[in-house]
Amino acid sequence: MVKLNKIYTRTGDGGTTGLVDGSRIAKHDPRMQAVGDVDEANSGIGLAVAALGDMPEAAMLRMIQNDLFDLGADLATPIGDGEEPAWALRIVESQVARLEQEIDAMNAELSPLDSFILPGGSPAAAAVHLARAVARRAERSATAAAATARLNPQALAYINRLSDHLFVLARRLNGNGAADIKWVPGASR
Repeated sequence: MVKLNKIYTRTGDGGTTGLVDGSRIAKHDPRMQAVGDVDEANSGIGLAVAALGDMPEAAMLRMIQNDLFDLGADLATPIGDGEEPAWALRIVESQVARLEQEIDAMNAELSPLDSFILPGGSPAAAAVHLARAVARRAERSATAAAATARLNPQALAYINRLSDHLFVLARRLNGNGAADIKWVPGASR
């Protein structure tokens, strides 16, 4: 369990931050951009949870929030050339599979899309759409980081599935798609 007695350490004042293994990298490193974007996605999901209140979907999102802390730890833990240390927290296949199962279950209740939809609808769906957009950015950051550092393939799969999950959830929250706002190409011309 993590125990934090002191919030500031001054170790980052020179523009570097510590990784889980104790090494230091620049705060603007692509790996740290990905970690920050995952944190922002998690915050967006927290906003959606607050909008959901005690709806059953809130529990699903709280589990995802916990996963996103796992994902941040995974991204902040370099993968070495040797055997993986026992303390390394990694996203695992079962976490990705759970997202896929939840997507499939929610999607089974939805009518097929016949147009792109605009982010919005109910306040809860709008909050989930915002979290989805941030999750997409986190995915772009993670793939950029993967171009310069070895990352866990399951971490990349998780962040990819997350935005799909949030998209389907937003539709579910919009009356299973009935309250989706459809894009009308060129409508404001």
